[in-house]
Amino acid sequence: MTKKENFLKGFIQENPIFVFLLGMCPALAVTATFETSLGMGILVIFVLTSSNIVVSLFRNFIPSDVRTPAYIVIIATFVTLVRMLTQSYAFDLYNALGVFIPLIVVNCLILGRAEAFASKNNVVDSAIDGLGMGLGFTMALLVIGISRELIATGTLMYGVYLPFFVESEVVWFNLDWLFFMIPNFNIQDYMLPMFSLAPGAFITLGIILALFQNKKVKDERRKEEEKKRLIEEKKRIALEKKKAAAMKKAGEQA
Repeated sequence: MTKKENFLKGFIQENPIFVFLLGMCPALAVTATFETSLGMGILVIFVLTSSNIVVSLFRNFIPSDVRTPAYIVIIATFVTLVRMLTQSYAFDLYNALGVFIPLIVVNCLILGRAEAFASKNNVVDSAIDGLGMGLGFTMALLVIGISRELIATGTLMYGVYLPFFVESEVVWFNLDWLFFMIPNFNIQDYMLPMFSLAPGAFITLGIILALFQNKKVKDERRKEEEKKRLIEEKKRIALEKKKAAAMKKAGEQA
């Protein structure tokens, strides 16, 4: 696997949330808004990349019998660090994420990458793996967070109403053509506050997982059809060669 493939695999092919269903607690609990989703994603990127680097550095010195407790100690050290930094420099985010910051210690994504990848690979590859997987995890949180916040409130990022809200004074883009097509359209009339709660998180995640699974099934079906086509093409070419050889042989005998 090249370094580019190692970095990109966490975005779609091996996305921690949408493919492996890892880190479900933060995916469901802190994705009510774009801000909390981004904040948790940044913290996980730092902890995952840092712990991967340290685990890779000491992989030959950690006895196999105590490797899991050792990995947890390493991860807990970085989680404590980000918790203190968040409390000092981003107190609103610290309050919003609450208990889910210390719970990063038991995030199965981070421990899983330490065990499955960092403990068997060099520092550079482990850092790339941690960064790619962390960014893929953050991307998934943002997709869920943006979807939930838009559906629940009609706003995004600090309560800024999107241009679909006709009566808002804060308008980012001019969409007069939309208002002309849909007169008196007000997105607030169609908000679903339930999506800011736990049931909304389950519904949003379920819909996204269904879309991912649908794409995966279509891709597998397309590959299978392509494989069958290639086999049929090889059979056809082999049959034509056989017929040509038979005609040549018959011509020589005549």
